[in-house]
Amino acid sequence: MNEGSDAVAPDPVDGDGTEAPDATERRRRERDPLARGSIRRSARLATLPLGFAGRATVGLGRRIGGSSAEQVSAQVQQRTAEQLFKVLGELKGGAMKFGQALSLFESVLPDEIAGPYRENLSRLQDSAPPMPTSRVHAVLARELGADWRHHFRSFEPRPAAAASIGQVHRGVWSDGRTVAVKVQYPGADEALRSDLRQISRLAGMAGPLAGGMDVRGLAAELADRIEEELDYTREADNQERSAVAFEDHPEFAVPHVLAHTPRVMVSEWLEGPALSTAIRLPQAERNRWAVAYVRFLFAGPSIAGLLHADPHPGNFKLLDDGRLGAIDFGLVARLPEGLPAPMGRIMRIAMSGDADATLEGLRAEGFITRDVDAQELLDYLAPFVEPAAATEFHFSREWMREQFRRVSDVRTSGGIGLKLNLPPSYLLIHRVWLGGLAVLSQMDVTADFGAVLEEFLPGFAETDA
Repeated sequence: MNEGSDAVAPDPVDGDGTEAPDATERRRRERDPLARGSIRRSARLATLPLGFAGRATVGLGRRIGGSSAEQVSAQVQQRTAEQLFKVLGELKGGAMKFGQALSLFESVLPDEIAGPYRENLSRLQDSAPPMPTSRVHAVLARELGADWRHHFRSFEPRPAAAASIGQVHRGVWSDGRTVAVKVQYPGADEALRSDLRQISRLAGMAGPLAGGMDVRGLAAELADRIEEELDYTREADNQERSAVAFEDHPEFAVPHVLAHTPRVMVSEWLEGPALSTAIRLPQAERNRWAVAYVRFLFAGPSIAGLLHADPHPGNFKLLDDGRLGAIDFGLVARLPEGLPAPMGRIMRIAMSGDADATLEGLRAEGFITRDVDAQELLDYLAPFVEPAAATEFHFSREWMREQFRRVSDVRTSGGIGLKLNLPPSYLLIHRVWLGGLAVLSQMDVTADFGAVLEEFLPGFAETDA
């Protein structure tokens, strides 16, 4: 039976002959296959830890049969990585959103895990199996009207990119401009919520898949931001504000929005490979693009009053004119006054080595709510302070991995991480900061990180101190 052709029982009706309310909802679910199979989706997600356990058992058998531990471990990790990509990618929704977030931080994983996972997880940053053309056309008709084709001179049926909650098609707008048409998957809202709840429940069993990362915490953060990412109207407003603010900017480009509804957005097309491809460039070029990436993240609040809060490399394009293009403004922090000045001042104090003043500054901002040793706190902050203190800092997987090991091990960090509080106003700033460090480490670049902070982080420059 073809997809979407399942037999459907007659709908119940009220006494006046109209459909009962729950019948209308059921019809919507049947039109939206992504949401329809929540039980099936949960079952697919459940295969991840079960599959890992099964492969580990087979691996044990092979070791008994004479295979080396190294061979068996490599085979198990490779097959687990392949299954992780296959399940998360095919399900889209929250499952794929989680996979994309996980791929951003693969640089903290040990080599024996990161190796096979790197290729598979990185593919989740900008690709996924597409939805059928007929369903794309149905969404466009529902959102833009039955005559939606009149808005376009041409529309390419095959998606140029497919991601967690929608896919992008290339087209030519009625005025001749090449455009990106972002179409949300039907039922993406329910799929997101269902998947993230299921991933959170499976967090304990899924630990081996993520190399010890905080799976539950990552799923919870994504769940908190669902509504923001689902509303393309909000995303369109964020993107257009940024496009206006960065109009004719010599370093950055943000595409203007031409039309939008809650589930469809049409914007100017930016042509260029993703930032992730810069890793294949010579070191000097790679460094330049990495600095541009960091500069954009920190420049956004001061120039546009917005912090782009989804820093994975698929959202940034290397344009032919040398500028860095930025797309996907579904998740932003609105900062009309720019980044908070106390953040820069505390960074500067921490760089000076004044542990007591650092502690008091963080306490005043709401980061400290329990008794904490000042020196242990200063040591814990090294991943944030060290890159800013050097004239040029080398970001590498080895450095990122060491920082992750150090701060996540309660024996070496004194359990500081468990005693810190993250104020809501800093939640997305923290996400962008860590995500940015992870991307720089994946790219293996050398950059003057401190110079970027001096230019864009209020309170950090010595003249501000």
